[in-house]
Amino acid sequence: MAASKASRELFTEGVRAVLQTWPVLQIAVDNGFGGVYGQQKADWMVDVVQQYFHDNADLQRWEVEDFLSQLLDQEFNTVVEDGSLPQVSTRLLELFAQWQQGALQQLQHTIQTLTQSKTQRAKVTAPPTQSDEESDEETQVMEVEASSPSVSGVPPPPPPQDEDDGWTVVRRKK
Repeated sequence: MAASKASRELFTEGVRAVLQTWPVLQIAVDNGFGGVYGQQKADWMVDVVQQYFHDNADLQRWEVEDFLSQLLDQEFNTVVEDGSLPQVSTRLLELFAQWQQGALQQLQHTIQTLTQSKTQRAKVTAPPTQSDEESDEETQVMEVEASSPSVSGVPPPPPPQDEDDGWTVVRRKK
């Protein structure tokens, strides 16, 4: 019983190593896609994934991909489109096959290889979009226009006109 529990914990460590070295999950956690409890969700995900393998016999790669994709979507509001999902799923299936065959030394070696090859965690910052820049310019222009009529001597624009359908039409100043 103790050996079985120890080997199951070894598989769990393998799942943890795969998920912690997956850039998609790293980015989601580091950038708060899962909210303030993102790291706890990532830790929970390790337990859920290892349990999924134990509860389901003869998993196919597409089943694992679907499961991981669903978890990331639900918990981190993240859709994986970088092509890494098949790779991660295949790696998890390989680890589980090693665990099932009792190749625990090979499994331990694979885990060590994964944890040693950890790269620096990625950090994403979104560049300002075109629409953000335009809205800032419009806001600034509107602010300038609001204060300039008294200075420049230009009469204020006519008030907006109400159309028959209840909409208010705002026209550009000439």
